[in-house]
Amino acid sequence: MKHPEELRYSRSHEWVKKLEDGTVVIGLTDYAQDALGDLVFVNLPEEGDEVMAGEAFADVESVKAVSDVFSPVTGTVAEVNEALLDAPEMMNEDPYEAWLIRVENVTDEEELLDASAYIEFYESEEA
Repeated sequence: MKHPEELRYSRSHEWVKKLEDGTVVIGLTDYAQDALGDLVFVNLPEEGDEVMAGEAFADVESVKAVSDVFSPVTGTVAEVNEALLDAPEMMNEDPYEAWLIRVENVTDEEELLDASAYIEFYESEEA
């Protein structure tokens, strides 16, 4: 499993990439997509919707279950990855390229972990 060093990670298994223009990109971690199994459906918010740190903004359906996706930040949805609506399996194939949403006007964020702290976190959850 890979967890790029330049990203930050939430305890609910989302990754966060901060862009130079102040927007934030959010996606599911490699650990999350692996635990969920084959993803078959994704339900995303609309551009302009507000997201709140710690609250669900989307859900993904796998062959195992439907799971909420939580926002690690508070802000406004600037863009959604529409390609995932037709091809949710992209999240299984490359979870760090298959982002879910871009958020602008970020006013708050959860405590995020670096890659090594995130690995330590989920390994302790599994124990």
